[in-house]
Formats: sequence, structure tokens, C-alpha cells
Amino acid sequence: MRRLYSAVGFVLLVSGPGVAHAQDATPSSLVGASASDRQCDQDDAAVDGPALSSTPRGCSPPAAPAATTSPKRILGLIPNFTTADDTSLNRVRLTPTQKYVLALDQMFDVSAHAGNVLQAGIQQATAGQPHYTGEAFGKRLAAAEADQITSCLFIYGVLPTLLHDDPRYFRRMNGTPISRTWYAVSRTFVSRTDGGEHTFNTSQLAGQLAQASFSNIYYPRQDRTLSGAFTNWAIQLAYNSAFNVVKEFYPDVMAKLHHRTMTP
Repeated sequence: MRRLYSAVGFVLLVSGPGVAHAQDATPSSLVGASASDRQCDQDDAAVDGPALSSTPRGCSPPAAPAATTSPKRILGLIPNFTTADDTSLNRVRLTPTQKYVLALDQMFDVSAHAGNVLQAGIQQATAGQPHYTGEAFGKRLAAAEADQITSCLFIYGVLPTLLHDDPRYFRRMNGTPISRTWYAVSRTFVSRTDGGEHTFNTSQLAGQLAQASFSNIYYPRQDRTLSGAFTNWAIQLAYNSAFNVVKEFYPDVMAKLHHRTMTP
């Protein structure tokens, strides 16, 4: 259960500088008005007398406000850099550099280190895995940092680049709550290629397994078991699926809360 401690640590995190450069490279502004729309604006300005209550014939109606987008942080604390709304504007192919930037953001965000400190403290207090002996807080913290770095490197950088996969989570945004929940959970096993086609999420599954296996290099001998590696792998996948559900619905929940706050 060692990696589940990181989920608890998230609530104690401190917001870091604005990052997520790969998503910042994705276009997010509204498309400019067409020449005909601009002509309509000019025609409207030239009309004397009271303003018309309807859109002039042949002119496009005003653009609807942009939909709520995924924030870079959940609750202002938890990193959400790898999430994007599933819109045409966000389906832009990431370059290898942008994928590695995503990996670096996940590796070295302030929250990751705060969560690792909390995780190491809980492990030290409960004598949990990894089972270092004696004054082992420093060793536990180093192991948690190593786990963080290797998992992010494999999942968001190395494997997506080699396999030409997109490591981001794309919010479905519409449908019934049940269908969206199933979609979020299934994204642990289904991802997209750089070209937008659905594919088996090898980057996530193999990346987590590689991290669990790699930890055998620095874990105590009693924790270097095949069953232990697969147990940690399964826990991480379950955590990833649960967090996908949070990422899917968080903007909707915040929008409803904001609406209730603004409603007299």
C-alpha cells in the first residue's frame, strides 16, 4: 500500500509555479471571426435607430461562451498537467520534447516532494514497506523520490515517445455519469496514438510495471519479490483509474458550485 500514501499527501500540497508547457502549447483561444461576420458587425454599426432584437439575416449568431476547461491543478493543489478536454483544439500532436516536459513537470512539482515526505513519514511510523531498519526515514524518502522519478519518466516521456502515444488524459465531458465513469476507468487501459487513434495503453501499463520492477534495485532484500512488484503495480493502476474519475468530473463539480454561489 506504499504508493497509496501519495494520494493522502496531495491534500497537504502547496501550489508551485505555472507549468504544463505541453498543454500550454495547445491552442485554447476562440477561432477568429470570418470575413462575413466582420462585415455583419460593420453593417450593424451603420444602422441608425434602436438596435435590432434578432441577428440580421445572413449573419452568424454570436459565439457561445467557451466550455469550462480542465484546470492545471485540482483544488489549486493537486497537479493536473496531463489532462485536456477532448476538443479539436486540444487534439494537437505533442512533440517528443513536449512529452518529456510533461514528465519533468510531474517529476519535480512541489506537490510530488511534499507527498513523498508524508509517505515516508507514514511508512516510518508504521514500519511499512519498504522495510528499512533503524533510522530509515532518509532511505524511505529517497526511495519514494526514486519511484516518482522513474514512473513519470517511463509513463510520460520514454514510452510515449518510442511508441508514438499521447500520454494525456482526454476528458469526455458529456454523456451519463455512468458512461463517463466507465470511460475514465478504461483510460488506464486505452490511450491514443499521436495520430488520434485508440490503442492499448502500453505506456501506462508497462511504465508502471517498469517502475515497480526498477524499485527492486534499491528496496530492502525482503521487498525484492516478484509478487511484491506485481502487487505494487496493481495498486498503482487502481489509483490511476480512480484519479481519472476525479479528473473527469472535477470541472463539472466546480462549475455547479460556482453557479450555486452566484445564484441569489
